[in-house]
Amino acid sequence: MVKIDRVVTRGGDAGETSLGDGTRVAKDAARVEAFGSVDEANAAIGALRLHTAADAAADAMLARIQNDLFDLGADLCVPGEAGDRLRLTDAPSLRLDQEVAEMNSGLPPLTSFVLPGGTAAAAYAHLARVSVRRAERRVVALSHVEAINPAVVRYLNRLSDHLFVLGRRMNRNGADDVLWVPGANR
Repeated sequence: MVKIDRVVTRGGDAGETSLGDGTRVAKDAARVEAFGSVDEANAAIGALRLHTAADAAADAMLARIQNDLFDLGADLCVPGEAGDRLRLTDAPSLRLDQEVAEMNSGLPPLTSFVLPGGTAAAAYAHLARVSVRRAERRVVALSHVEAINPAVVRYLNRLSDHLFVLGRRMNRNGADDVLWVPGANR
């Protein structure tokens, strides 16, 4: 179990941090960028949850997702395959697939692209979605220079889809979707 008895360590004062295996790296290293972006996405989902408290099912999904993202970050913070480490499996991605299918079954088909907005919950879902996409890009960039668990990329890709569909659900099942009107302001 995790035990944190000191938050201020001063270990990062020179621009370095420790990975999960104790290796010291620069705070702008590709791996740190990757798991830092996942942490940002998790914070955005926390802000989204402020607007889903009245929807117990949505809030429960997001609570599971936040825990998944901590597992994903734990996977990313330890390089290589050796050692005692938490590894993300495909089970959380499969759960996201099921949830997307369930949410999407109650939505009308799209006739245009959806702009971020509508209800507050939908706007925050889109903000979380783009944060997840940034994390996905950082993880893919990391994968070009170091080996990573491929389940991580799959999860982030699926999660952005999930947040898009959740945003539509939060927009009264698409009724409050803000649709793109091509060339509307020429």
